[in-house]
Amino acid sequence: QVQLVESGGGLVQPGGSLTLSCALSEDDITFSAMGWYRQAPGNQREWVASTFKNGPAASASSLKGRFTIARDNAKNTIYLQMNSLKPEDTAVYYCNLVTPTAQYWGQGTQVTVSS
Repeated sequence: QVQLVESGGGLVQPGGSLTLSCALSEDDITFSAMGWYRQAPGNQREWVASTFKNGPAASASSLKGRFTIARDNAKNTIYLQMNSLKPEDTAVYYCNLVTPTAQYWGQGTQVTVSS
């Protein structure tokens, strides 16, 4: 059973930074993409950033370079470094894994940006 375990969420002040982690439970899995989405109350889930098996990582242009995604293959883990956080970044952040045959989601981790 593939599991994605997220961590690193919490409360941070505007302008602060936070790093999310997502660990994949399986060592031997072929993935096409692995990334992050977020969902704020009353909004649809939106794409944040992804890292791809073949190709460079990408992030939503609306973030204007504030967020960076990274992957550690040895640890089967991806990270989302979030800088210059704004109140509008408040959301539940979900880890996502896409394989050739299926898609998986983590349970989500809450990020709250507030003074």
